[in-house]
Amino acid sequence: MQQAANDNNPFVFQQWLSANLAEKSLDALAALAIALVGWWLAKWLVRGLDRVLIRFQMDDILRNFLRNVAFAGLMVVVFVAALQQLGIPTTSLLAMLGAAGLAIGLALKDSLSNIASGVMLIMLRPFKAGDSIKVAGQEGVVEQVRIFTTFMRTYQNELIVLPNSEITKSAIVNLTYKPVRRIDIAVGIGYDDRIDKAREVLLQLVASHPSTLKTPEPAVLVTGLGESSVDMVLRVWVRTADFGNTRSDLYEGIHREFARAGINIPYPQRDMHVYHHPASAAEATAAPPANQV
Repeated sequence: MQQAANDNNPFVFQQWLSANLAEKSLDALAALAIALVGWWLAKWLVRGLDRVLIRFQMDDILRNFLRNVAFAGLMVVVFVAALQQLGIPTTSLLAMLGAAGLAIGLALKDSLSNIASGVMLIMLRPFKAGDSIKVAGQEGVVEQVRIFTTFMRTYQNELIVLPNSEITKSAIVNLTYKPVRRIDIAVGIGYDDRIDKAREVLLQLVASHPSTLKTPEPAVLVTGLGESSVDMVLRVWVRTADFGNTRSDLYEGIHREFARAGINIPYPQRDMHVYHHPASAAEATAAPPANQV
């Protein structure tokens, strides 16, 4: 009876409530302190990571991405620690967050694939901004590599936005990766023309052009005997920046110099013969049918 009276005493309940409030207040203050200190430590660690990445000359896009991921991971740890200080069970919460993360990951698998591909492109650097590349059936100049997509500009000044996953799944041809490139020009001469004379004309044309390189040495090779021509190829090395203009000049020069030297450039020709078969004698002498009224 005495115990029941004490339990129903408002003063006792107030003492219990005051003690629990004081305890909970201390836990809340401790959790807040953990959150603030953890936030400060996370910021400090992320700044340290950023300095290390800058020292290793990491790309700006990848550096920002890694910095944000590291800060988010550290803040998750701080949040869990603060919840534990408040006495909130975190096991079920972490399980729920894991299930939610799995569901989100499955729903965003294409976006996550683009992120992973973007990280690979930035780290491996098969190309950089300003390079001319061929990839996924597209050709153009790279303008920017982002985490999700890569921006390219065509030679007609059109914008191409490619998902990074499409790039990593395709063969990448970097046209400007090396400082020099080789120009291969296929040309045919007639069977009545001399091969040595055609080779001499081509090599003189190359030697007279200011953008062609002497090393590696240019060459003229016979590649086959076609239906109407002797097939040859001119191989000459130029600086990558001079590739397009030099190739155009060489095509024009070949047409001009071959005409001066009297060398023919054959092209496919077809002769068409039309035969007219006269009507038979019976058909020719038969009277036309009379018109019926």
